[in-house]
Amino acid sequence: MPHQSTSHNNLKPQAPSLKPRRSASPPLSRRDWLRLSACGAFGVSFSRWLPALAEEAAKDKNRKRSCILLWMTGGPSQIDTFDPKPGHENGGPFKAIETSVPGIQIGEYLPKLATMMEHCALIRGMTTKEGDHTRATYLLRTGYLPQGPVHYPTLGSVWSKELSSPEAELPNFVSVAPYRFFSPAAYGPGFLGPRHAPLIVGDGNANGGRGNTDYEKALRVKNLDVPTGVVAEQTDARLDLLAGLETDFLARHPGISPTSHRTAYQAAVRMMRSEAVKAFDLSQEPDAIRDAYGRNQFGQGCLLARRLVERGVPFVEVSLNGVNGAQGFGWDTHTDNFDAVQKLCEVLDPGWATLLEDLKTRGLLDTTLVAWMGEFGRTPTINANKGRDHYPNAWSTVLCGGGIKGGQVVGSTGNDGKMVSDRPVQVGDFLATACLALGIDPMKQNMSNVGRPIRIADPEAKPMHEIVVA
Repeated sequence: MPHQSTSHNNLKPQAPSLKPRRSASPPLSRRDWLRLSACGAFGVSFSRWLPALAEEAAKDKNRKRSCILLWMTGGPSQIDTFDPKPGHENGGPFKAIETSVPGIQIGEYLPKLATMMEHCALIRGMTTKEGDHTRATYLLRTGYLPQGPVHYPTLGSVWSKELSSPEAELPNFVSVAPYRFFSPAAYGPGFLGPRHAPLIVGDGNANGGRGNTDYEKALRVKNLDVPTGVVAEQTDARLDLLAGLETDFLARHPGISPTSHRTAYQAAVRMMRSEAVKAFDLSQEPDAIRDAYGRNQFGQGCLLARRLVERGVPFVEVSLNGVNGAQGFGWDTHTDNFDAVQKLCEVLDPGWATLLEDLKTRGLLDTTLVAWMGEFGRTPTINANKGRDHYPNAWSTVLCGGGIKGGQVVGSTGNDGKMVSDRPVQVGDFLATACLALGIDPMKQNMSNVGRPIRIADPEAKPMHEIVVA
């Protein structure tokens, strides 16, 4: 039987203490790493420098935590991914496969991720009342329902604010290929203001970049290079002139909008002048590593996420909105669910599994939380079109890596998957748990646009302490 967690902890949440491990392994310089990384990749015999690099990164006391959110637009089917029901008619045609943790099974089209299960906590008891794309997306991405005058910020804005450095050369929040049509407000900084808005890269259209083979160009930051014929001295002079004009304007017209405008320009200039901006140049990676992630926008987006957190970016989200050959929109599989989910998993599995392995190899997994979720799940019953419809009653999310005790299952949906029969988890519970894993106080407050303080997570949230590293 799968490992089930049944405890209910109502104690006030305390941020866990994560002490990096020490090792006697010799240190490896970044120059050595860049030289050696070009000589090998996954699938070959690792030499001593790989664990040495990982230990060096892991014992860095100054390294802050980061979060990578893998957002599954449209609501993925939990039964066909992380909560299989073998032997029941609701289980459908997919088989359940064993994982690296005895007793935990997942869907057959996630074989690579199955080998990394010791790093993952499966939350099978998610439950909400929101089956509409717009409202459910807003709830999962902000922790609150879209009601009243409060403009709630998206998770990336809130968490990156807590984890960020104001002088960072790269943006503190990068969003790869977000599809914002259903719920635009769920992707913005809300009452935190433009300073905490994401830098958006990639093709976020409803087809998920389907047909767009130039994903490498799409994942680059636009307008960073100076125009042809403009030398560095001219660029500096123009930027100095702009800074002077903005300073004068702010002195005469103080306010949020002009301040935000200047802040955005200052951040853009820092990034333009920084060596760190090369993180967006995926051509620097060995072909074998790029192949392992998958030569598609999601896979390369996961690679970009690793490169960004490696350089100190605290929050990166990568959206999987659709794949080549799949009908319909993303994970919204009302028709031909099984064909679509297979194709989606064939993109998801190598991207996600390689991301975890890559982070682990570089000693970054202990400080990087990887979260997987969509806005809701799909019906256990299969409709007349071989599809699964919206289902918020009982579904799954996953937390991996930094701050999480992997190899666990939280909650159960019984034999048929229709209801949470053990350890129901609300959205606030899930988000508060992620906060603790990141070392963020979920009860901290931010002032809203209506002058009312709002906590980072629902005040009634009950974190899953059993999966958080103490």
